[in-house]
Amino acid sequence: MKKVCVFTGAASGNNPIFKDTAYQLGTMIAARGLGLVYGGGKMGLMGVVADGVIDNNGHVTGIIPRFLDDVEVGHEGVTNLQIIDGMHERKELMYEASDAFIVLPGGLGTLDETMEITTWSQLGLHKKPVIIFNVNGYWDHLLAQMDHIKAQGFMHHDHKEHFNTVATIDEIGDVLDQVAAST
Repeated sequence: MKKVCVFTGAASGNNPIFKDTAYQLGTMIAARGLGLVYGGGKMGLMGVVADGVIDNNGHVTGIIPRFLDDVEVGHEGVTNLQIIDGMHERKELMYEASDAFIVLPGGLGTLDETMEITTWSQLGLHKKPVIIFNVNGYWDHLLAQMDHIKAQGFMHHDHKEHFNTVATIDEIGDVLDQVAAST
């Protein structure tokens, strides 16, 4: 395992724990010698994760569509900032460059990225780990919705086989260690 992709928001949210945890995650990624792949912005949690990696001498690849570069302001401090044409290309490049995916709190873009990469796993298009980092219970409602979808007969197997849900950075490390040991 060489690079992990982090899906998270271009906003910081209103609970300081989100920002603190994002920075700690970036620090952990760099300490493990992993590279970060992310959406390329310097705003919000996405910028905080990148700063955590950068401040600890880690490698960061940011991938940002041209039209978002003005809104999210591409992070000029990253090792490699790729400015590309569109959102679909962004997700494809993030997927191709990454060995695992970590989901932090975020908005609709984060939800979109999470659902797409999880659906790809469900369809057997990849076996890369997807780790939902349920910081302060942020994703509890999404996880309950997935249980509801299964209970209503729209998912015919356990959705939890397509991702890991963790509540601490140490648990993320455990999942990454398990994946590394099995490859």
